Amino acid sequence: MSEHEGAMVPNAGAGSVIATRKGMWGVKDTGDTTGFTGNEEVAVIAPPSSRPYGGWFDEVVDIIIELAQADGLTERDVIEKISVDRGQLVIFIKRERLPLVARYLRDDQDLRFEMCLGVSAVHYPMDKGRELHAYFPFFSITHNRMIALEVTCPDDDPHMPSICSVYPGDDWSEREAFDLMGIIFDGHPGLTRSAMPDDWVGHPQRKDYPLGGIPVEYKGAVIPPPDTRREYN
Repeated sequence: MSEHEGAMVPNAGAGSVIATRKGMWGVKDTGDTTGFTGNEEVAVIAPPSSRPYGGWFDEVVDIIIELAQADGLTERDVIEKISVDRGQLVIFIKRERLPLVARYLRDDQDLRFEMCLGVSAVHYPMDKGRELHAYFPFFSITHNRMIALEVTCPDDDPHMPSICSVYPGDDWSEREAFDLMGIIFDGHPGLTRSAMPDDWVGHPQRKDYPLGGIPVEYKGAVIPPPDTRREYN
C-alpha cells in the first residue's frame, strides 16, 4: 500500500464528565483527618481530536479507513472517534469491528503491530450506555510505535468479540477482564475465571460491587465489612 487518502473521522461528541468527587471516602464535614478535605476531582472521557493528529498518527488512521473501505465499509461503520491525549493515539472502535481492525493492525505492511499487550477493563457507571470500557494497547516492533484501541459496551449487554484468534496472547488478559470486570468476550477459546473461584458471584473490580460484606472469621471473631468499620459522617 503506497498512498493512503485522508478522511474525516465522524465526530463522536465532546468530552463528557462521567464523575466528580470532593474530599475522600465521601466525607461531608470536618471529620476528615486525612488532609484531603479540599480535594476536588473530575473524571472526563477524552473528546475527539481534530486533524492533523500529528506525526505518523494521520497515516495510521488513513490506512485503517482505506482498508475498511476495501472491505465495503465506511469509516462510520468502524470508528467511533479518535483521541490524541498526552501524545498517545487512541482509536475508539465499534465493538463488532474489533477483530477486523485487529487484523488490519497485525497484517498490513504499513502498520505491522505485531504485539497486543493485553487488555485493561474499566467500569464507568456514569457513562450511560457505555459503562464498560476495554483498552487494547498495540506495539509495532517493525516501526517502533504504540497505539491503542478502545471499545465500549453497556452494563446490560456486556459483550464484545474476542481477539484471541488474531492475537492468541490476549487469552489470559481477556479472562482476567471477564473475571474481575464482567466483560464477556464472545469467541474466546475458554472464558473462565482467572483469579476468583469458579462459583464466585459478581465481578470484584466493578465500581458497583459491594465493598466488603464477605464474612471473615479470625480466631472466632467476625470482621465487619470495611465500609462499616469506620464512619466519618
